Amino acid sequence: MLLKKSAFLSVFLMIALLFVFSFSALAQDGEVEVFSWWTGGGEEEGLNALIELYNEEYPDVEFINATVAGGAGSNAKAVLKTRMVGGNPPDSFQVHGGAELIDTYVKTGMMQPITGLLEEWGVKDKFNQQILELSSYEGEIYAVPVNVHRGNVLFYNMEVLNEHGIDAPTNMYDFINTLKELDEAGVVPLALGDKNKWTATHVFEAVMVGTLGADKYNSLWEGSTSLDDPGIYQAFAYFNEMMNYVNEDHAGNTWQDASRMVYDGEAAFNIMGDWAEGYFKSNMGWTPGEDFGWMEVPGTRGTFMVVNDTFGLPEGAPNPENAKRWLKTIASREGQDTFNPIKGSIPARVDGDKSKYDPYLTDSMEDFASNTLTPSIAHGSAAPEGFITALNDNINSLITDNDVDRAVERFKQDFEEYVE
Repeated sequence: MLLKKSAFLSVFLMIALLFVFSFSALAQDGEVEVFSWWTGGGEEEGLNALIELYNEEYPDVEFINATVAGGAGSNAKAVLKTRMVGGNPPDSFQVHGGAELIDTYVKTGMMQPITGLLEEWGVKDKFNQQILELSSYEGEIYAVPVNVHRGNVLFYNMEVLNEHGIDAPTNMYDFINTLKELDEAGVVPLALGDKNKWTATHVFEAVMVGTLGADKYNSLWEGSTSLDDPGIYQAFAYFNEMMNYVNEDHAGNTWQDASRMVYDGEAAFNIMGDWAEGYFKSNMGWTPGEDFGWMEVPGTRGTFMVVNDTFGLPEGAPNPENAKRWLKTIASREGQDTFNPIKGSIPARVDGDKSKYDPYLTDSMEDFASNTLTPSIAHGSAAPEGFITALNDNINSLITDNDVDRAVERFKQDFEEYVE
């Protein structure tokens, strides 16, 4: 009888151990693969801080940080598209809110709606609703906005401007005269690195917001601003004039190289999104307001050009539950306030803790709350991919041939083909 009891206990213990091991395996929850192009400067440090936060909350999940460097995201986007079309999606991936997300992945049926998740987590109403709209289609939300960058920023080396007795100009006419003055003084007026074509388009779109005005610029994508509006021609003309004052080696430089020129005092100004602010702080050790200054691109006061990174849940994600945990992490106030102060961006949530942000970013948060928001062309929010590619080529040709009339006509043709 004792032997039978012993055998029974042994079998019971084996079953119990199998149950424990099975439960532990479930608790392990495998892995999660998150795909992005954040590989340098403040963006890599910010991503690593988010990963650390995720690992603290879900220590039994192996986090696979799938990054693809180079081309300011263009290389990563090509790899991602191949994977998505080939039925091999990551668990979640970085994508710009707006047309890049909606046209490329949502309308093609490659993403799952996450509206219910945001409601379940009680965060849907915590986000700026205009930013949330960039991740929405036909009443459903498809991605979590993790940040907001500002595109229409003019950064400058404060020492260089002080040395030459120059005040930052507030309109485009004065700005071009200032560029001319710096050029005559032997300083590179405007740093540009357009080895990747988007950087020149980034400058152009900021100029066009100024010449059209925010309302007409926004209405352009809604079809109610005429392609014959003189503000479009003026944007090309101003941009063409500005290119007379950039560094000669711009075609071989990246945006980081152009930012470095400002840091080194070789150049006075740089028009770039505020990821450059993260680069100045993380890579160069600069202090905002002491070493470098900023303002809206001349002519765009009261306008905030939005560049927005998001993450969603692909159809066929191998580890959907862990992907949802990632989305919950980045949707949280703690997640956004962990990532953005390092990245050089502001939270997409409206309840960010301003005490965690530097003077530039708190300034940006205040403008974001009060300015008219405009979507970026170069960064995928305003227009379809085909138009962006065509505009990149058009701007690149203008820099080479200086033919403003040809560039304007090509803009109209490309708009009618890809946007209307």
